[in-house]
Amino acid sequence: MNNFQLLEYAAWGISAVIGLWMLFDMIKTNIKYSEQTLLSSKEGEIEDVLVIDPTHQGGHR
Repeated sequence: MNNFQLLEYAAWGISAVIGLWMLFDMIKTNIKYSEQTLLSSKEGEIEDVLVIDPTHQGGHR
């Protein structure tokens, strides 16, 4: 087995890990937020839902 084959296996391993991470994050996000919030296209609507500290509403304006 040469170095290029090792690099190929490493690349496949890294891509599998990233794919699983993306799947986990997708499931976690779908559980945490409603479909209405995830599909909203109205500017500021998502930010208002995600504000943890009300004193920071409005961003850096």
